Amino acid sequence: MNQSEKLRSLINCSIFAAITAILAQLEIPLPLVPISGQTLAVGMTAIVLGSRLGALSMVCYAAIGAAGLPVFAAFRGGMQVLVGPTGGYIIGFIATAYVTGLILEKTRFTIPMALVANTVGMLITLLFGTIQLKFVMDLEWGAALASGVYPFVIVGLIKAFLASWIGITVRKRLVQANLIADSEKGAA
Repeated sequence: MNQSEKLRSLINCSIFAAITAILAQLEIPLPLVPISGQTLAVGMTAIVLGSRLGALSMVCYAAIGAAGLPVFAAFRGGMQVLVGPTGGYIIGFIATAYVTGLILEKTRFTIPMALVANTVGMLITLLFGTIQLKFVMDLEWGAALASGVYPFVIVGLIKAFLASWIGITVRKRLVQANLIADSEKGAA
């Protein structure tokens, strides 16, 4: 990868970290964990950037939030968010982006495969988030699932579909514009 491609990759990572920060502000408050647009952004990021760059973009997002910039849901930022009840979801975004992108790199960048990959990604995010929620809030597993998983399944599937459709559409256009690599075995 030459210097120009490296720079383009870093710019793309930054753009998708910013998109995640913007969509994080679209939220429906719930008692412990809000429904937000973050997971929609994570799915789109993984589709467009692939596993490595998608995960790097989510590392950037988590890092700028941890540094105190108000990029998490409800314009929150700081380490207290990452170690708090909702921090597991944010940490899970890194694994989610990597696995979602990897599934597509190993199969095909199509809407049906992106939907499968995003559904797997949703489960990864919910797993990370619920585990941290359970321990930080000292909840029984049933209460953790009731607060950290059940409210998000239906809306998560809707966001998985939207991320798949938007992500594949954006990816195709970026490939046509030569802004990302056209490779079924690895994005950007």
